[in-house]
Amino acid sequence: MAMNLGSKGGVKSDINVTPLVDVMLVLLIIMMIIAPMLQKGVDVKLPTAVNTEDKPETQEQTVVAVTADGRLHLNGLPVPDADLPQRVQEYLETKKEKVVYLKADQDASYGRVMAAMDALRKAQVENVGLIAERKVRPGETSPGGK
Repeated sequence: MAMNLGSKGGVKSDINVTPLVDVMLVLLIIMMIIAPMLQKGVDVKLPTAVNTEDKPETQEQTVVAVTADGRLHLNGLPVPDADLPQRVQEYLETKKEKVVYLKADQDASYGRVMAAMDALRKAQVENVGLIAERKVRPGETSPGGK
């Protein structure tokens, strides 16, 4: 028996990749939209400073946040005061960069920020970075002078 290759009713043996490409493009677009939202962390109103340095946020960073009402968060998750040193040490065990960034709301009390810094010192963290927004200087239209 011979196979009829030229007729319209024959079996087509090619793989149709168009649906696969469509699904992959939709998933790519969804990931591009969702990924920046996942890095948000805790919503705090940062204080402003003139001498700031731009540093992009990555998933590898360890961030301790102090909210206006004094609650502590480690990488977006609420943490009791007593557990903060232990949890920070656990996070830093697997990280190659041993820096913790402190992100405090401008309305948080000074005592709460110092308590967070004491907890970091208790966790034997030597490098603490403070996160602040860039203050607009006279004559600039936007933070950073852009």
